[in-house]
Amino acid sequence: MKKCTYSTEREEIVAQAISPVATELRLLDAGDLISLLRLECYSSLADLVSSAAELYFHPGTVSFGAGGDYKLEWSGQPEVVLDLEIKPRGVSVYARLTIADQKAGLEIDHISFQEPSDDPDDNTAFLAKSLQEAKFVRMSASQM
Repeated sequence: MKKCTYSTEREEIVAQAISPVATELRLLDAGDLISLLRLECYSSLADLVSSAAELYFHPGTVSFGAGGDYKLEWSGQPEVVLDLEIKPRGVSVYARLTIADQKAGLEIDHISFQEPSDDPDDNTAFLAKSLQEAKFVRMSASQM
């Protein structure tokens, strides 16, 4: 995606929203993820991503995309890149999630609004609101 003035802010919003999913995926063995990518076991990767996402988002909000990549060198830590489709109400985000030993990162490849506004700030606010609405809300015992 060609970067624009709103790209960084939108990437931060999406990254913050899916950080619990990235944390869950980082609990998996890097070798297993790399093996699944290398052997093109995309349905198994889709199951793993869905399982991690279902703890935090409504079904279908975060899913595995078209593939991924990995870095595995003798002198460094493994790094896995997974294509994700993030689809809260009214927005489709296609992104790459990079997970490594101590960190995770997100880069948006494409974002599409079903009913875009002429004001990019309104679109960014809608993205944040839509992602928030797609999350499961945890209630304390006193709120029940």
